[in-house]
Order: sequence, then C-alpha cells, then structure tokens
Amino acid sequence: MARRRRGRCGRCGRCGRRGRCGRGALLACAAWTAGWVLAAALLLRAHPGVRSERCTDEKSRRILAALCQEYQGGVLVGDLCEDLCVAGQLRYQRCLYYERGKKVLQATWRGRPIILKSKEEAFSSFQPLSLPEDAAEEGGPDALEAELHLLVAGEVRNALGLELSGGSLGPLWPGRRGGGRRGQLASLWALLQQEEFVLFSLLQDLSRHALPVLGSCGHFYAVEYLAAGSPRHRALFPLEGAAGVPRGGRGQARAVSDMALSFLDMVSHFEDDFAHRLHLCDVKPENFAIRSDFTVVAIDVDMAFFEPKMREILEQNCTGDEDCNFFDCFSKCDLRVNKCGAERVNSNLQVICDKIFRHWFSSSLGSWAIPFPLQRQLRDAVQECADPWSMARSPPRAASDVFWKLRSLLRATQRELQEAEK
Repeated sequence: MARRRRGRCGRCGRCGRRGRCGRGALLACAAWTAGWVLAAALLLRAHPGVRSERCTDEKSRRILAALCQEYQGGVLVGDLCEDLCVAGQLRYQRCLYYERGKKVLQATWRGRPIILKSKEEAFSSFQPLSLPEDAAEEGGPDALEAELHLLVAGEVRNALGLELSGGSLGPLWPGRRGGGRRGQLASLWALLQQEEFVLFSLLQDLSRHALPVLGSCGHFYAVEYLAAGSPRHRALFPLEGAAGVPRGGRGQARAVSDMALSFLDMVSHFEDDFAHRLHLCDVKPENFAIRSDFTVVAIDVDMAFFEPKMREILEQNCTGDEDCNFFDCFSKCDLRVNKCGAERVNSNLQVICDKIFRHWFSSSLGSWAIPFPLQRQLRDAVQECADPWSMARSPPRAASDVFWKLRSLLRATQRELQEAEK
C-alpha cells in the first residue's frame, strides 16, 4: 500500500511538470504525508523514551539548588541534606542521564563516589501523603506511625507485590532521617513512590548482588557508584579496577569466567533465596556492574519484579504471543480467552545467556588459553541456554541441567587457566 501511494505521489510530481496534475492526486499526496507525521507523533507519545531529554550540568545544578531551597524551607528532609546543602561535603560531579523523568547524577560524598537518583525532577511531582488529621491527636506518635505503616505496606504491596512483615518500617525509614515530622513524612512518602528505592532498601541486608541505599535528601536517594557495563567494552565490563587481573587474553579470560560464575550465582540467588522469585525484565550490560572481586551487582532495577507483581504485569489481553512480551519477560497468549498467561515462560538465566553470555562465549574465543573442545562445549551450552522457546518447552529439570552444565564448564575453564599460569 505504501509503495502504491509513493508511486501515485511520484506521478503527481511528473504531472506537475507537465501541467496536468489532478486535485485528487495532490490530496492523496497530502494525506499520505499527514499520515506519516501523525504516526510519528503517536510513536513519540506512546514511547516517551524515544524523545530523550538532554542531560546537562546546568539543569542538574538547578535541580539540586531547588532541592536545597526546599530543605532550608522545611519542606523536605534527609540524612544527606546537611552535607549537600550546608556543609558542602556532598558535591555534584556530573550528569549521567535523564530518562522519562528519571534523573541520575554522579557526586562525591566525603570523598566517596556516589550516585544520586530520583524518579522525578521535582519534589512536588510526587503524590502528597494523606493521613487522618486526628491520628496524632488521638494516639500520639505511636498511632501516627501505625497509620503510616499501613500506608507504607500498601505502597510496597502495589510496587513489588510483597507483604511488608512486622510492625516496624525497618530499612525504609532508618533513624527518621532528621528534621521536622511533616518533612520526614513527606520525604519518606516521595521515596516510597519509587519502586527502585523500595527494592534496594529491602534487599540491602539480604543480597550482595544489589546496591545498598546510602542515604537520601527529599526525593533523591544515594547509592554506591560502580562503573556500569557497556557494549563498547570487549569484556562488557571495565576491568581496570578489578583485583589481580593480568593483562592479555588469559587475564581477560579468567575475569570473564569469574564474572560469568557470579552471574550464575545471582540467578540462583534471585530464584531461590527470597520468599518470591525476583524477575529481571531489562537485562543489558548497562544495568549491571562488577566489584573488584568480580561480584556482579544489579545497579538499575526499575524493571525488576517479584513473582506476585510479575504475574499481575503479564496477565493482560492479547491476540498473539507477541502481545505477551514485557521487555525481557515473556508469556504466552491463550487464544481461547485472548489472555496472556500469568506465568513467565522464559527465565533470568535464559536472558542472561542471550544478552551477556553470547557475547563472551562465541566462536571468537580462539585466543583463550583453554582447549578448543572446552570452548566448543561452552559455546554450545550457552546457545542451548539462550533459546527462549526451547527452554520454555523443556521440563523444569532441563533448565536446571543447563545451569549446572554451565557452572561445571566455567569451573573447568578456571582450572585450565590456573594450570596455564603455573
């Protein structure tokens, strides 16, 4: 259809030169052009990430200046506000990125590199907290905190699909974060509306594969700075800061095998060590980093969901399987009821094999100081693991077998490299 319309428009151009262009052809050309303009506008509206916001130091400094102005006015509080706004111990360094409202800035805090994050630019962009006015009057601070706990539990349930256990706000509100009561509650509520903050806060004492929250000021929270991965790196992750990595192909091969084993450890950890499975729906090098001991850390978990929330997200209307793909998390369409299945059919392991391990364990491994048969076994195991539909059709036992096969081959790789270094 588009080709025929272009042809018609082309004839219009030729007709115009001959003086015989009809009004109908001109209208068709105009309609075709307007249609493409409208389609482009709708694409930008439906996918705001296509229209990226420019990340600048000038705007970032203005955002932090507004944050400090509200802190000095008592609107918001946080255990980092004094260092940021008064003492000068928390200093802005550079803007990392803006994406669909989210602001990510690099700073130093008392000489330590950190990242400041917020889902929104302005404190006023978050829904204000609404508590019964008589809660504090009738029962004092205890009644107010009990009411707040109910609201927090509801927010955690909505964001993550989890039930907040116990009678304490726990890691979500350590030390009350200083300042007046009104500013405390408003600041906490703004933070709780950010799923990543909630997830990092709940995981910080439970997982070495997630970043701990270091503190906050208003709606901005701080996490440790770790250099993110990138497709531009040959090994996907910068290895300069890693401990004891010798130069050359053998050193890189050892680093890759260590990182791959840490990815497998993370997969097993997210699968088995919590009350619910944790699903990673946006797997790419940029969302992970490595510590100096090659431990893999998830540094961006905006698209990570525990099982109850994952089922809620996947269970949507559909006309085909493609409607049941939520980024890297896939389900299947039941055409009898035109509904996506609530259960994910691929897995964290499959996506990591596809998006990370394929890059490492491909046919380009000939420079590795390990026997070719072992290279080939690794490549074949990764290809088997990376096929989403093969894994989906296999019984659960098969997925476990692939995991242990990869782990065994990577251990064998480490042994070969250690022997080669002697």
